Parts: sequence; C-alpha cells; structure tokens
Amino acid sequence: MSVRVRVDLGGGVPPYEQIRAQLASLIAAGALAPGTRLPTVRDLAADLGVAVGTVTRAYRELEAVGAVHSRRRTGTVVAEGAGRGDDGLHEAIQRVVVRARTLGLSDEELLGLVRGALLSGAQ
Repeated sequence: MSVRVRVDLGGGVPPYEQIRAQLASLIAAGALAPGTRLPTVRDLAADLGVAVGTVTRAYRELEAVGAVHSRRRTGTVVAEGAGRGDDGLHEAIQRVVVRARTLGLSDEELLGLVRGALLSGAQ
C-alpha cells in the first residue's frame, strides 16, 4: 500500500507531528478508508528516513483519538467510523481542489485561502 506522506526534516514541525497530521487528513478526507491497513512502523520509517520511534509516536497519537487501531497480528488499521463526514462536504472540497489546480494555485496558496476563510468566520 502506498501512503502519500512526506516529512520535511529541516522544518519547524516535529516529524512525528507531520506524519500524524498527514495521515489524519487522509483519513478525514476518505483517502484512507476504514479497514485500510497502514504500512508497518518499520516500513514507513524506512521510506521516510526517520526513526521507528517517530512513526510509532504518530501511530499512537492517531490511536489515542480513535482514528486507527493497532493489533499484533493485523498491524495498524484505519478504524471503522474514522473519517466519516458529510459526503456533500467531501465532494465540495474535491471541487475546490480541482478548481484551485485548474487556476494553477499551489498547495500553500490554497491552504492560505482556506485558513483565511476560517479566520474570517465565513459562514
């Protein structure tokens, strides 16, 4: 399974938090559906070039909020009910992302627009 996670080792955000936040976003967006098995801690750590403990901490924090569950034989799996939300909202977000790409906006520009809308209290 291919998980689309990147880590900026030179950034100000700890690597475990980058991993946790990206996986949480993928789960919330439905890109990682309930029952999806995540890579083993060792495999993801090797792919990202981080310590095993870094990925372990990210997985533990996801488990603490009920986004995933870890079992000895099955590994770490996206929890049932994780990422559930309004399907219409998910579709609207996808349309916004497609429109932003069409306009040539970068991820950071799009995130800036969303953050601005959140801060302005858009209703």
